[in-house]
Amino acid sequence: MPDDEPVTLRLVAYFTERLQNPEQWWQVAVFAVAVAISWGVSRLTRRQLGKADGEEPRTTAAIAVALTRRIVFPVTLGLSSLVGAALMRRLALPEAMLSAAAVLALALGGIRLFAEVLKRALRPGPLLIASEHIITWFVWIVAALYLLGWTGAVGEALDAIAIPIGQTRFSLLDALRVLVTLVVFMIVAGYLGTLATRGIMASTQISIGLRVGIAKFIRLFLILIAALLALNTVGVDLAALTVFGGALGIGLGFGLQRIAANFVSGFILVGDRSIRQGDVITIGDRFGVVKDLRARYIVVQDRDGVDTLIPNENVISSEVINWSYANRAIRLKLPVQISYQDNPRKALQLLLDAAAHHPRVQKKPAPASRVMSFGDNGIDLELRFWILDPEDGVNNVRSDLYLEIWDLFEEHGVTIPFPQRDLHLKEGWPRPEPDRTTASAPG
Repeated sequence: MPDDEPVTLRLVAYFTERLQNPEQWWQVAVFAVAVAISWGVSRLTRRQLGKADGEEPRTTAAIAVALTRRIVFPVTLGLSSLVGAALMRRLALPEAMLSAAAVLALALGGIRLFAEVLKRALRPGPLLIASEHIITWFVWIVAALYLLGWTGAVGEALDAIAIPIGQTRFSLLDALRVLVTLVVFMIVAGYLGTLATRGIMASTQISIGLRVGIAKFIRLFLILIAALLALNTVGVDLAALTVFGGALGIGLGFGLQRIAANFVSGFILVGDRSIRQGDVITIGDRFGVVKDLRARYIVVQDRDGVDTLIPNENVISSEVINWSYANRAIRLKLPVQISYQDNPRKALQLLLDAAAHHPRVQKKPAPASRVMSFGDNGIDLELRFWILDPEDGVNNVRSDLYLEIWDLFEEHGVTIPFPQRDLHLKEGWPRPEPDRTTASAPG
C-alpha cells in the first residue's frame, strides 16, 4: 500500500482486510457478548445505586456512587474482553482485536475515574462541568490513537487540511493544538483561581463585598494570563493581537458599550460596597436577598424562591432601597383605626401586647404605639416595632400582628370603624307635596 495514500483509505483497507478472514468474526461475536454483559451489569448496578440518590452530594457514599456509575460499564467491558481474549487464545484463534478493545475500554474507565476525581478536587465552574464529557472522550480518543499506533497517520491527515494566512499556513492540527493548550491552561487557571477565592473568602478582616471583588478580579486576571500563555506556547505572535485590541475598542464603541458598562458597574458596586452579598434590597418592584454579585449582573432571590438577574448598570442608575445597608435592624409600622366610642389608651396598650407576643419583634428597641390623628371615621393609631431579619419577609410579620390585634380587640370590645357619614337636614327646607292622584282616587 503506497505511503502517500490518504489515511482514511488506509484505515478502510485495513479493516476490510481483517474482516475478510472468517476467524476474525469470532472476535466480533465475543466482543458483542462482552458488550451485552457489560450493559446488563451497568443497568443492574445503576438500579441498585438509585436507592442512594437521596444522599448529600459531598458525602463519601454519594461520591462512591458517582464514581461507580461512571466506570462500571467500561471496566466491565474491559474485563469481559480480556476473558474473551484468553478464551480465544486457548482455542488458537486470533485475539488481537479483543485485546485492543480490552485495553481501550480499561483506558476509558481510568480516564473517567481520573476526570471524576479531578472534578471533585478542583470544583470547576459550570462551563467545565458542561464540557466534561467532551473533554473525557477527546482524551480517550487521543489515548486510543496512541495505543493503536495511529497518531502519526492521523496527525498527517489533520496537518494536510490547512489554509494560508499571510506568509504562514494554519492547519487543522494547529487549531487542535491551540484548543488543547488553551483548555489545559484554562483548567490550571481555574484551579488556582478556586484556591485563591477560598483563601480570600475565608478572611474575616475584609468585608464580604471587597472579598468578592478581589476574588473575581484574580480569576479574570488568571484566565487572561492563561489565554496569553497558551497562545504564546503554540507559537502565536502576541504582537498580532494589537489588531484584535483595536477591533475590540471599535466594538465597545458601537455594540458592546452596554456589556462594558455592566462590567465596570459591577466593579463599582463591589468597590463602594453599597450592595453586598446577603443584603436585603428593593429595586423597582423587586424585593429579595442579594445571592451573588457577578461581573455583569446581580442575583436577587425573592420570597418565592425566584432568582432575578438585574444588570449592574440598572442597579447603579436606579433607586435602590437597601434594608440592611448600615445594619440589619429595620422598623416597621402598622396603621390601625379604632372607633370614637373606644378608649384610645386601652387600644394603645393592646397594640403593645400584640407586639410582645411575636418572636421576631425585638425587645430593644422596644415597640411603641402612637395616636397619629383624629380621622373622619375614627382615631388613627400606629404600632412601631423593629425586626432583625428582613430577608425572612416583612409582610408575614405584619399579617401575624394584624391577626393578633384583631383577636385582642375582639376580646376587649374595641371596634374597628367602617367609613360612615351623618347627614343633618336643617329646618326651612320645603316638604314634599302629597301625591294628588292618590288623594283624589275614589274610595
